[in-house]
Amino acid sequence: MPQASPRGTYLQISESLRARIAEGRYADGMPSEAEIGREFGVARTTVRRALRALEESGDVSTVAGVGRSVPGGAAQAPYERIMADLLNQIRSGALPDGARLPSEAKLAETYGVARGTVRRAVRELETAGHVRAQHGVGRFVSAAT
Repeated sequence: MPQASPRGTYLQISESLRARIAEGRYADGMPSEAEIGREFGVARTTVRRALRALEESGDVSTVAGVGRSVPGGAAQAPYERIMADLLNQIRSGALPDGARLPSEAKLAETYGVARGTVRRAVRELETAGHVRAQHGVGRFVSAAT
């Protein structure tokens, strides 16, 4: 039987995250709740309590549809950062016309974000005509735009 976590675990996590914020480790945005939970070995509700404590103290802010960020950190939303990076790879030829994009899971791991964030970035690239989806096969770079 696993041993119960000590009372106030969320406070310990929030203090650890606060120290990292002060060091500037999260200038590009906070990791996802799932990542924090895995790192500290706690349930998502514990992570949410820790993040709520950081929000209440003004160390973190939440933007609907974007996620949590550190005040004074990167102004660009995570999905926009992924879009820009993929678009740069397409334009530089690192992802040539017809090349298959990595899976959502692989991109999420690469960028350290949730799959929903990756999905939004790729959907925006599809809408702009840079990427096309082939049902059941994957997403591919469209002809140069």
